[in-house]
Amino acid sequence: MDLLPALFPPAAPEVAPRVLPSVRAARALYWQATDLQAIDLPAPPRPAVPPPIRPENLHPALWLGHQLARHADAAVPTGFEALDAQLPGAGWPRRALTELLLPHPGVGEIRLVAPSLAATQRAGRLVMLFDPPTTLSAGALAHLGFAVEDLLVINTRNRARIQGAAGTDSLWALEQALKSGHVGAVLAWLPPRLRAERLRRLQLAAQAHDGPAFVLCEMSAAQRPTAAPLRLALRASGADALAVRVLKRRGPMLEAPLQLTLPPVLSAVAQQRAKAGVAPADAAVYAPAKQAASLRAVTLVNLAIG
Repeated sequence: MDLLPALFPPAAPEVAPRVLPSVRAARALYWQATDLQAIDLPAPPRPAVPPPIRPENLHPALWLGHQLARHADAAVPTGFEALDAQLPGAGWPRRALTELLLPHPGVGEIRLVAPSLAATQRAGRLVMLFDPPTTLSAGALAHLGFAVEDLLVINTRNRARIQGAAGTDSLWALEQALKSGHVGAVLAWLPPRLRAERLRRLQLAAQAHDGPAFVLCEMSAAQRPTAAPLRLALRASGADALAVRVLKRRGPMLEAPLQLTLPPVLSAVAQQRAKAGVAPADAAVYAPAKQAASLRAVTLVNLAIG
């Protein structure tokens, strides 16, 4: 008897696995996708990437460290292209103080600000000068483009010497002028060693002033902090040349000073004396009282402290 069939029964016939309709559909989609891989189809469009948000677009007081800030109000051109290129807004700021540091009066500070002040006058607005260190020459100011008859000079130094409260009336008058909104531009010689809180009050008042506001201080003030957003140090570098170092601005530091050519106001003889170091650069602007034409001047008294 053949024992092989008993020991090794025949294998059962294979039964095809039962495939559900959903599985068939999935397999069909897979094979279709496999066939489509060989076809060169265009890539789907990428979603649009929004432009990066820049700080200066969020608020005028924000800027990147490597760029100059922008002002909400248009700046006042300085009249010097090299200086405009280094100032935020390309000019003197409005609603803010501009602090100019001097080793002594007459290095060229008036000729530096003259183009902007004269333009303010041509626009029909008032320009006020506070406590100049000496008598100003009306002829030299007229040569620089000023309408001398429309300048208003505020003198408080004599009364301050008598009462022993140096600068009190001047700072009060300057603060009122800045707050009034009726003054186009101011140029003020501040008393020496002015406390930081006094300058901060002037900066707050300047925020209501729609025009340039220049304050002149001694060079040693560079060692003290300032509330003014723009601080420049000025030094004469010739009879009609001025070296301007940017000590503070809303932007990166500027290492090298700017060399500006000033409009001449000196006679030929005075220019020779200035080149020899005998006379300061603005000797014609700061003239002796007996040689200077008269300017309109007033004396303001703060009755709250008088």
